[in-house]
Amino acid sequence: MKSQYRVVVIGGGVVGASVLYHLAKFGWSDVVMLERRRLASGSSWHAAGGIHALNADPNMASLQAYTIDLLSEIEKESGQNIGLHMTGGLTLAGTPERWEWLQANYRIFQSIGIDDCELLSPEEAQKRCPIMSTDGVLGAMWADREGYIDTTGTVQAYATAAKKRGAEYYEETKVEELVQTDDGWQVVTDKGTISCEHVVNAAGLWAKQVGRMAGVELPVSPLKHHYLITDTVPEVAQADFEMPMTVDLEGFTYMRQDQKGVLVGIYEVDHEHWAMGGAPWNYGEELFQEQLDRIENELTLGFERYPSIQNVGIKTWVNGAFTFSPDGNPLVGPVPGKRGYWTACAVMAGFLQGGGVGKTLAEWMIHGEPEADAWPMDVARYGGFAQNKRYIRETTGQFYSRRFVMTYPNEQLPAGRPLKMAPAHDAMTEAGCKWGVSWDLEVPLYFAPKGFEETPTLKRSNAHEIVAEECRTIREGVGLMDISGFSRFEVSGPNVEAWLDNVMASKLPGPGRAKLAPMLGEDGRLKGDLTVLNWGDGTWWIMGSYYLRAWHMRWFDDHMVDGVNIRDLGEEYCGFAVVGPKSQAVVEKLAEQDISDLKFMGCGDFDIGLVRARVARMSVTGEKGYEINCRYGDHIKLRRILLEAGAEEGIRECGFNAMLSTRLEKSFGIWSAEFTQAYTPGMTGMDRWIDWGKDFVGKEGALAERDGNGPAQVQATLEIDALDADASGYEPIWANGERVGFVTSGGYGHYIGKSLAMALIDRDKAEPGTELSVHVVGVERPARVIVPSPYDPQGKAMRG
Repeated sequence: MKSQYRVVVIGGGVVGASVLYHLAKFGWSDVVMLERRRLASGSSWHAAGGIHALNADPNMASLQAYTIDLLSEIEKESGQNIGLHMTGGLTLAGTPERWEWLQANYRIFQSIGIDDCELLSPEEAQKRCPIMSTDGVLGAMWADREGYIDTTGTVQAYATAAKKRGAEYYEETKVEELVQTDDGWQVVTDKGTISCEHVVNAAGLWAKQVGRMAGVELPVSPLKHHYLITDTVPEVAQADFEMPMTVDLEGFTYMRQDQKGVLVGIYEVDHEHWAMGGAPWNYGEELFQEQLDRIENELTLGFERYPSIQNVGIKTWVNGAFTFSPDGNPLVGPVPGKRGYWTACAVMAGFLQGGGVGKTLAEWMIHGEPEADAWPMDVARYGGFAQNKRYIRETTGQFYSRRFVMTYPNEQLPAGRPLKMAPAHDAMTEAGCKWGVSWDLEVPLYFAPKGFEETPTLKRSNAHEIVAEECRTIREGVGLMDISGFSRFEVSGPNVEAWLDNVMASKLPGPGRAKLAPMLGEDGRLKGDLTVLNWGDGTWWIMGSYYLRAWHMRWFDDHMVDGVNIRDLGEEYCGFAVVGPKSQAVVEKLAEQDISDLKFMGCGDFDIGLVRARVARMSVTGEKGYEINCRYGDHIKLRRILLEAGAEEGIRECGFNAMLSTRLEKSFGIWSAEFTQAYTPGMTGMDRWIDWGKDFVGKEGALAERDGNGPAQVQATLEIDALDADASGYEPIWANGERVGFVTSGGYGHYIGKSLAMALIDRDKAEPGTELSVHVVGVERPARVIVPSPYDPQGKAMRG
């Protein structure tokens, strides 16, 4: 072991070994992996080793598909047998809603290029898995590339393949301390100290302690997980093929063949945490006693689903610990504020996702950006609030218990909530507000009569008409909308204008003006759809999506220069938007200055009654509107006086659901849908805001797209002949049976009375009038490309 490496990977499980392998594969061979005990100790050795394609998150499904493809490659490259059994797999649906969801997801898989799936009847499913009962099964989805592997052999294969490419790994080497230096990190081990530029926390069950060594409190916790292995099952032994990997969603179980018996794993509703502060250092290859009382219900369902195992013995019980994040996705990437410190942990499905995690992190470290959009597993999707132990306990437990429970798009889950609330939260709740959550903050969805409860559904809900009324208020009268859920960064200093001009691709606004500003990554892909405001007093604001606060701050810090100060105002400022044709009439009653002087995209300081506010004349609804930003302490007063001033105009409080409907009617894109870091300015139409005459981050990549052949797909707006459901995202779009694109977001345009979607479509199919079709909740519906901004295409309403 040398005293200096470029990268030290801490943890010799499947994730650490994959990171080591990908770093070496992509050209960084001066890397080492340190394992405190033996390779695959911790969670890897006792994992069930299942691999399957289905994931409700398309980005994670793509990650899993990459890992599955990689497995045979590392087996060949390493010469290590990984025990790959590609049996194919079934996912069973046992309720009408679940069967509907499975059909919808089958179509979404087509959108992301996973084409080896098919839908089956219960009888067809039983032919593939003859030991299962079809009682209660309404249908199933089959995927070719599902099965299982030998877990220890797979870890050895990753590590051996990495070693063949020049990397090193050492077992029985415990990391005891991390020290940050000017050049990187010192890794203090029981075998000596190593200097390095980068440290990767792939410590699995010990990720918490390795995080704390760097002053980082990661939102992870181990939970116990059961599976059993039976003795020989006669029906299995007599079959001339292997039983497929089978997931029974309503039964909370998964099953695969194990020799001549079967393995049945359980995601019990009655979850149990273990060692929330991290596993003991002397823990490694131990298991817990099985807890039959805790898994009795799910175990019964499993034995009913596979009747043939009722008459055989249980050879092995496994009750072991796996590490989970609050949403179940991995925590990957550079930790904000800790240069050179990377995470690759909380990968609870390590053998299914580990290959993709290793690839993503290696690309990120070497090239500055991963090839695919890494947001679903980016460690920066959580902020300081997620360090709270109760938050971690509630959210990780909720995820575990709901692992196979269906969650609807309009369903609000309770764990870790409510946490942060705008000051007027209680008054708004009394007024009927129904809340969602963005990051740590409660955000208003809509305002309903007392006693109203929304029904979870894949289709239009019973809140449909409530949102419609709010949309009509915005279009015809005046709506009041809490905008605490916008991010706000204050930027100042002698070099602020030059810095902003470099990190933003657009022209900067003049004093007292605001401007839409695309921000690009080094490769020319999108990094933000932001608004820059020049207050004219030497201070500037950057406004964007609230849940991206830590993600954007990491980007700003990574590109910071002397003479610039940036401050996240998310704990200091909040506010309200007043929107609609009567908005000026309301605001001018309160403004001490002449609000009519504030033109579209203008901004300035105003006295709104007793509240000193920073006001911008803009609105994402496409109507005339004013965003009134105030201190947190003024939020209650601001709401009160705006409601009083707007009483004669019929002011009504509205929520984000109405905002999303009205923005669709204007073809306004949003982040995580139309705009992601996987897309380019040309694909999304953001290139129209670029100032090509200046230098900016990402210009070379953006120019290559502009001056080359252009993007293969571009953004378009669709009108869909929908019935009782609307597109939401990733549904495939068809032209004469050929897949030509996918929906980025969709919903109902309440004011124009049409089902709308925004989509990325092949350029030659993006012309208005092109007839297409879209699968909506699994049902193919006619659709057509329409001219963008079906409501007020000239933008006269918002310009006033």
